[in-house]
Amino acid sequence: MTDQTPFPAPAPQTGTAAGVAPVPPTPTADLRAALASVRAEVGKAVVGQDAAVTGLIIALLCRGHVLLEGVPGVAKTLLVRSLSGALSLGTKRVQFTPDLMPGDVTGSLVYDARTAEFSFREGPVFTNLLLADEINRTPPKTQASLLEAMEERQVSVDGVPRPLPDPFVVVATQNPVEYEGTYPLPEAQLDRFLLKLTLPLPERADEVEVLARHAAGFDPRDLVAAGLRPVAGAGELARARAEVAAVQVSPEVLGYVVDVCRATRTSPSLALGVSPRGATALLATSRAWAWLSGRGYVTPDDVQALAHPTLRHRVQLRPEAEIEGVTTESVLDTVLASVPVPR
Repeated sequence: MTDQTPFPAPAPQTGTAAGVAPVPPTPTADLRAALASVRAEVGKAVVGQDAAVTGLIIALLCRGHVLLEGVPGVAKTLLVRSLSGALSLGTKRVQFTPDLMPGDVTGSLVYDARTAEFSFREGPVFTNLLLADEINRTPPKTQASLLEAMEERQVSVDGVPRPLPDPFVVVATQNPVEYEGTYPLPEAQLDRFLLKLTLPLPERADEVEVLARHAAGFDPRDLVAAGLRPVAGAGELARARAEVAAVQVSPEVLGYVVDVCRATRTSPSLALGVSPRGATALLATSRAWAWLSGRGYVTPDDVQALAHPTLRHRVQLRPEAEIEGVTTESVLDTVLASVPVPR
């Protein structure tokens, strides 16, 4: 398992989970086919990021948020725009800058001289897919303005809570190599992201394909001309979420999820391990992955497949481990290898 492919392409599997009798797959064929076709639609605009598309679909199924990390120019913005087009969802983009204010994101009260009253003007957070571009370039006060929206699916202005649309997912991006003038996200906010997906530089064949498309007239600002069309919507997502919630998890697999997370708390290389919120996140993503794979139960393989993208941003290396060249990915590999797998 690598950063380039955080988890494999979904495929129906057979067999049984530990402690669970054989059951037929629960997902209906039309729902799974619709979500599978989303990847094909996004592929009309974005080349070679199938794993990231799958991760974003899992986040939508789990009502979770995603942190996208990649150097500039790997199609992070295009990926979100293409996904929203394929799912017929609203999307807005906010460029996070040092002078961005919380009201620029959530909205604010505006005085109307004609009526002598204040009215609420919605901010860009009132959408289905909010692209928070370069979220670490804005001060903590503005970063924190997203916390209520991410956790409660609402924003409060002047003491009045205002619900956000459903679905609502924050997709935040950050550059992993440029730290000057940035404000690293605090652990409390990182923990609220369901997944952290890394977008690598493309393979040579994929990069040639990108150039070939541009040479043929592809315009990333005109996705309709690229042939991208909506193949699913909020209704399909809501039905799929209900089916994901019905995916079975045996006591043995539940214990395995807990043991993996607890093992990070005792790792000598980590100063901070996975919280109980992280354990519930790993359970949720594993269930979504099992559903996408055509099964009605979770296996330890599902947990292992989603462990890296679900947990990598919830742990913190010790300084001495960083000096020795230890990485978060290698620590998670060690943890997964050390925890007994239920059979």
